[in-house]
Amino acid sequence: MLICMRTTLNLSDSLVEAAKARARAEGRTFTSLVEEGLRTVLAQEIPTQRVAPLPAYGDRDGAFLVDPEDRDALWAALDADGAR
Repeated sequence: MLICMRTTLNLSDSLVEAAKARARAEGRTFTSLVEEGLRTVLAQEIPTQRVAPLPAYGDRDGAFLVDPEDRDALWAALDADGAR
C-alpha cells in the first residue's frame, strides 16, 4: 500500500516554473520530478569532513609544563608570546 503525504513547500516562482516546464517537456508530473530530485539528493553520500587535530602542548608523558592551578605561572606562560 502506497501512502502519500501532502505538504507545502516554499519555492521561488522561477524554480517552480522551470520545474513545471521540464516536467511538461518530459511528459510527466511536477510531483514526479520533485520526487526524483529529492531521491537523487538523498541517495548521495554525505561527505565526511576531516577534523583537524587539536594542538598538543606539554611532554609526551602528559605532564603539565605549567600547573593550571598556579594562576601566576599560567598567566606568565600565556603572556610569554607577547600581546596578541
